[in-house]
Amino acid sequence: MQTDPTAAGFSPARLNRITGHLNKNYIESGKITGCQVMVGRHGVPAYFESFGCSDRERSTPTADDTIYRIYSMTKPITSIALMSLYERGLFQLNDPVSRAIPEWKSHEVWVSGEGESMETRPPRQPMTFRHVLSHTGGLTYGGGLFPSSHPVDKAYQRYGVRRGKDETLSDFVQKLANVPLRYEPGEHWMYSLSTDVCGALVEILSGQPFDEYLQENIFDPLGMKDTSFWVTPEKASRLAANYQRGADKQLKLIDDRQSSAYLEKPSFLSGGGGLTSTTVDYYRFCEMLRRGGELDGARIIGSRTLELMTRNHLKDDSDLTSMAIGAFSETAYEGVGFGLGFASTLDEVAAGSLGAGDFYWGGAASTIFWVDPIEDLVCVFMTQLMPSSTFNFRGQLKQIIYSAIEE
Repeated sequence: MQTDPTAAGFSPARLNRITGHLNKNYIESGKITGCQVMVGRHGVPAYFESFGCSDRERSTPTADDTIYRIYSMTKPITSIALMSLYERGLFQLNDPVSRAIPEWKSHEVWVSGEGESMETRPPRQPMTFRHVLSHTGGLTYGGGLFPSSHPVDKAYQRYGVRRGKDETLSDFVQKLANVPLRYEPGEHWMYSLSTDVCGALVEILSGQPFDEYLQENIFDPLGMKDTSFWVTPEKASRLAANYQRGADKQLKLIDDRQSSAYLEKPSFLSGGGGLTSTTVDYYRFCEMLRRGGELDGARIIGSRTLELMTRNHLKDDSDLTSMAIGAFSETAYEGVGFGLGFASTLDEVAAGSLGAGDFYWGGAASTIFWVDPIEDLVCVFMTQLMPSSTFNFRGQLKQIIYSAIEE
């Protein structure tokens, strides 16, 4: 891909600091096996480079079309899909989710105790579409992603709430009807299975399988030809291997591309973390967002709807510091708000980060993206390293990229 940093308003020399930084601090030191970075501004690709290997065991170089597990970077795509149905008048943000999933009318809020002695009460307000889009509805990850001994998470395990082999979105939401809410809807923010619920809601409201809806309404119109819930046989050699950094600071292979579960179509289409994609594909998704919901004549979401999605929907316009409970998410909390599928930088000083007004998210294998409407800028970073909290790639790249802007 042709890049032109000058036309995009960058100093080429300063922007190229990305190359030295990643090579010296991550590739040569073996902290990661490989990665890829793409930066654009004003619609002009300014930087696109591949580093190291996508498969260390086979010495496969990272290629322009390497396919990555994007995990939670699936969430913004799912949120856009659900909000495209909002634009068709199929729900209001303050509608109870139980309008689409009647079994959820019986949800209660955990008060104390566990198991047979658990005390619950009816919620003061029902969980709404706004709540599931913003992780404020009282759902959790059920201890499946982040180990937990909380009584509510134990209830998830007791009722078999999971995302995996032989599960379906329909079974998933039916099981969730049995578990108590961790907190009063709207009162807290907790990273959760909410976006998987959003995927189920897309199926229910559209009457289409979730993957087909995404293909017809997002991937095909945007030309995202390599984004899918599974990697087909003819593309299998392009799938990157996935690694984990151990306590000894060494990389361990945890998902070999030749035996990966991603080589088979899953029964559970996870809107919260199931997609694979390429840097170029995800860049096109981000370009659509930067342009207010349209790219190359394909309107995916209305500009005013997108503006609503990227505003802070946390109670009293607070940041995550005062709202968040739980051990982990894909963002820091200070100076950060959350909308309908995206985190956003509310205050650069509090966040200690440039880019006020941007919106973003990341994935469990350390993939990241952000869109900055003020600077008219997009960045996508791909690698395959778990957990995503290992290194602050977003903060480091932001410092280099923003300091390279010259206009």
